[in-house]
Amino acid sequence: MDRIRIYNGMPAKELGTEGWHKPWSGGNGGECVEAMRLGDGRIALRQSTDPDGPALIYTHHEMVSFIEGAKAGHADFLLTAAPGRCTERRTA
Repeated sequence: MDRIRIYNGMPAKELGTEGWHKPWSGGNGGECVEAMRLGDGRIALRQSTDPDGPALIYTHHEMVSFIEGAKAGHADFLLTAAPGRCTERRTA
């Protein structure tokens, strides 16, 4: 890959197609976050359903802090239902 300027919000396609992984893939119909380790140690994230969309670029320290915080429960508020949305499943 030619040397390119890597910045937060850049088009993910400019980072190439090789090296993207889906570490958080699950039964969500293919809507996954994909991650790529960059040559300088930073991490790029993109939405798998929009591989040409923006890439979010994080330092190694930022990712470690996020993952450790999530494991400690600091991101659990993200798992609650949005206001006005029902969390129950109704059966017939």
